[in-house]
Amino acid sequence: MEKIDILSLGLQELQDEIVKFGEKKFRAKQIFQWLHVKRVFDFDKMTDISVQLRARLKENFCVNRLFVQKRLESSIDNTVKYLYRLSDGNFVETVLMEYSYGFSLCVSTQVGCKMGCRFCASAIAGFVRDLSPSEILMQIYETEKNSGVKISGLVLMGIGEPLDNYDNVLKFLELLSSKDGNNFSLRHVSLSTCGIVPKIYELAKLKLGLTLCISLHSSENSARSEIMPVNRAYNIQELLEACRRYIAETGRRITFEYAVIDGVNSSDADADRLSDLLRGINCHVNLIPVNKVKERSYSTAANAVSAFAARLGKRGINATVRRTLGSDIEAACGQLRRDAAKK
Repeated sequence: MEKIDILSLGLQELQDEIVKFGEKKFRAKQIFQWLHVKRVFDFDKMTDISVQLRARLKENFCVNRLFVQKRLESSIDNTVKYLYRLSDGNFVETVLMEYSYGFSLCVSTQVGCKMGCRFCASAIAGFVRDLSPSEILMQIYETEKNSGVKISGLVLMGIGEPLDNYDNVLKFLELLSSKDGNNFSLRHVSLSTCGIVPKIYELAKLKLGLTLCISLHSSENSARSEIMPVNRAYNIQELLEACRRYIAETGRRITFEYAVIDGVNSSDADADRLSDLLRGINCHVNLIPVNKVKERSYSTAANAVSAFAARLGKRGINATVRRTLGSDIEAACGQLRRDAAKK
């Protein structure tokens, strides 16, 4: 019999399983808090539970642990990049970043990515599978344990497209924000998507309170389709209509991410078109120097991002330049996993 992944179960689901054993419902809450509050994953150490129930737990449930395969710490800004090995031997990456307000964690949602964005390292090693809710969650638990710090902000912007693993990501968010568990406010969560339009509409209806980040990277359909194949399925106009609905439904401002790439989308004309495109939308533009990827020739000139930001600002668009973190440890997601997969 295949064991149940207990960390992927919500409290109600765990109660249903425990009742099958003839136990009272409150036992499920005890177990849930051992797992998600005390972070104890050895059933034998759950000392306020009977020996008989602990035996049933070991017989019927498993905990999908993550193992630190590699840990790189920046000497520049204290950014830490983890390469985690999953129970099936696959790898994902997680990045811990320090800010003035606390620590933020960038987590992965898939092993690899199907989206094929040309400037991104995540898709180069290929897509393997979705991560389970527990595997996303354990990136937080294992990083907090290894680093000794408390995570105050979370970004779903690592390897994978979160909205392509929609159900598991929603279950992860449910577990993360459970009042009987982590009680983590989803207002401190940012979810980054390349623009899977139907899922944006679904997410809007849920009004979760998280920040939606859209990887835009171009103001023209032809150029965006070249660097982001998803645009061939959902073009810019369809994407922006979904964004307007999201804002109207949730009352939340959207962040548009824009990697400034020399010779692709970095000209004054590109900035002007982007300004015209976003005018009237409750949004913020996050400008990003493109990450160096061995297999790609994309680059960003030294002053290109600040000049682009200034141009947007003059035209009334709120834009900031993302702080570059962990540049000495290749903190951009996908590169460690790609090298590990090759080996």
